[in-house]
Amino acid sequence: MISEDLRERRLKIIEEHMDTEVAHEFDRTLGTFNGHPHYEIMATGQIFDGDEEVMAYYRMTRTAFPDQRHDNVRYHFADESVIVEFDLLGTNLGEFYGRPPTGKAFRVPIIAVFFFDEDRITNERIYFDAASLITQAGHAELLTLLASGDV
Repeated sequence: MISEDLRERRLKIIEEHMDTEVAHEFDRTLGTFNGHPHYEIMATGQIFDGDEEVMAYYRMTRTAFPDQRHDNVRYHFADESVIVEFDLLGTNLGEFYGRPPTGKAFRVPIIAVFFFDEDRITNERIYFDAASLITQAGHAELLTLLASGDV
């Protein structure tokens, strides 16, 4: 069982991580990791490993959805991870996988599992319904590409 002190430090790191993503302060977001950022997007099978790949992921998602943000955030603590439930919101105002912006908004429930080494993130594993996000954002045609692995 983790100590109350470690629990609080992990919570502060996750809050900084999520707040700096929304503020587009990605250098600070990368600083919440243990020196090697790693994302796993379970809905698409995408893995972003290391500073360059993770920064490219941030640029791509925030170009497509510059107002991306979180709502209804809830935290669940385990010994080696913190599970965070939230609604992800955004509006498609930029290019998304080569498609022009639609101006349509989305709101989807997310579960993000943050894995830790002490109080630094080692991995963020994200679970969500990609079909709902893509359809709400006005890009239903991407569902075929997603299913074929071409995205």
